[in-house]
Amino acid sequence: MTKEYGHIPDGFFLSDKEVEELRNKKHELTEYGKQRFKKHGDAMLRLAEIEKEEWERKQRSDRVLERYNNFYNTECSGLAHGTPITPEFQQAMTLECMLDALRYENLNHEFDVVSTADINALIELLYQQGKDYLERVNNND
Repeated sequence: MTKEYGHIPDGFFLSDKEVEELRNKKHELTEYGKQRFKKHGDAMLRLAEIEKEEWERKQRSDRVLERYNNFYNTECSGLAHGTPITPEFQQAMTLECMLDALRYENLNHEFDVVSTADINALIELLYQQGKDYLERVNNND
């Protein structure tokens, strides 16, 4: 053991065989680490993509709700009190507001089919909006 390997000042000496064994272990561990990182990295990227898709879906739903509220407030809520209008007219105007909101969200696409998922998302947000309003009103009493 006359050769010194490494930069260890305390006189730590390794044989050629020990050095070669350490190098092999280093390569094995490096490969193992690369594989683990790739495996977990791919999973983390997919998770990030899913979170991004969910965020984009929420943003889109919020925009549709905002547009719906704007159309509804302009068309229905702006009606003078006592206007002779039937509930069917209000329902028709409400549906028209929904379609207008979805059309505006899809201006960059050909829009001839309405996704039921978009309609359900709008309905859920409207229910939540109503619940939030009732909670605010009840908490102020």
